[in-house]
Amino acid sequence: MIKKYRKKPVVIEAVEFSGLNFTEIEDFVGGDYGKNEMGEEVIATLEGAMRVSKNDYIIKGIKGEFYPCKPEIFKATYEKL
Repeated sequence: MIKKYRKKPVVIEAVEFSGLNFTEIEDFVGGDYGKNEMGEEVIATLEGAMRVSKNDYIIKGIKGEFYPCKPEIFKATYEKL
């Protein structure tokens, strides 16, 4: 039987990557930020290094994990408190 489910409301912390706020991102993710061998900005996630593009949001999950989120998905999913 198909059932419907709603995502539980969870408050998260996030920082938008402006392309210039490198220190802020590095402080937020605890130093797990840098560039890969191709010179792309990356952060450490549970799945390994993930690329971060300008205007992406870096989200701190409920267990302290970090991951990037595209702006259109972020804005459709979260609202500012």
